[in-house]
Amino acid sequence: MPRELHDGFGRGINYLRISVTDKCNFRCVYCMPEEGVAMRAHDELLSAEEIAHFVRLVAPEGITRVRLTGGEPLVSHRIVPLIEEIRAIDGIEDISLTTNGTLLPRLAPALREAGLDRVNISLDTLNADRFTQITRLGRVEQALAGIDAALEYGFEPVKVNTVVVRRMDQDVLELAKLSLERPVHVRFIEYMPIGGADAPDHPASPHCGAGTSGGSAHPLNPELWDASDVIPSDELRELISSQAVAEGIGTLAPVEGAAPYGAGPARYWAFPGAVGTVGFISAMSNHFCSACNRLRLTADGSIRPCLFSDAEYRVREALRSGDDEAVVAIYRDALAHKPQQHDHIDGTLRFMSQIGG
Repeated sequence: MPRELHDGFGRGINYLRISVTDKCNFRCVYCMPEEGVAMRAHDELLSAEEIAHFVRLVAPEGITRVRLTGGEPLVSHRIVPLIEEIRAIDGIEDISLTTNGTLLPRLAPALREAGLDRVNISLDTLNADRFTQITRLGRVEQALAGIDAALEYGFEPVKVNTVVVRRMDQDVLELAKLSLERPVHVRFIEYMPIGGADAPDHPASPHCGAGTSGGSAHPLNPELWDASDVIPSDELRELISSQAVAEGIGTLAPVEGAAPYGAGPARYWAFPGAVGTVGFISAMSNHFCSACNRLRLTADGSIRPCLFSDAEYRVREALRSGDDEAVVAIYRDALAHKPQQHDHIDGTLRFMSQIGG
């Protein structure tokens, strides 16, 4: 039986988020530079076999849940065989994946057969023009088709993730209304200043540092965003509720005892008669560090104890040397150094696409 390891503050760590690639078919303004991330040599990134072996080693240390992220994990040709390998590991109870949804209509059957349990689909607006501006490369129809495919092939639950930035003036009520007639769980995530710190491989810029979109005064220029662009979850919930009441939908009410599986840090609400829910993740205004149960593995083989900290523990070389004891020792060291809470930050050395947030 796996034993659940606890960090230095008594938190049980059972959840591993794995970035399988730092590449993406979008260039979302808050996540990635317009030109994409710097190309890496093939041998700089962990192979599917190395990732699976890492999971095999840490499952007895208490890891029972795995989430695959990117970049965009579905652009990786190895995603299906990787899921198959992880599914076969004793102790792994749940495998989930975060995606922009564009490739789900084609890959959903194979992903489901391989053993993927559930998906989170990123969607920041239903406005077609604004969607293309935010993603730089995508069309909103692609994301909506991905949601339909996820529901069709029985992934459960299906969550829709929306990063909310005040200056982007998003159609939050329209997004929340996706939960009225579809069994989806729309989650609004407070904007987090990830990336953009001064690092050798990309220029310094405040906040996400993901480049500009439309000139210096444009609301989609992340170099202008600051702390005032974080919309606290309480404020956003009240805004959505008031708009919904004005449309005759009714106000959001707390969901009692019926949050979707893997609810994590989100707090869930629902409209009257809705088949889905609306969640709020308050990473900045009311952080949930005291209940954090996760570590992260980057695509190039580092363990990251905290999304908001640049501290990383290199494990790639130990994996490749075949030294399983060293791999486990590094994992335990990273877990032991997980901070009690994240400090106020203004950027990190890696972009979100490189961390696998």
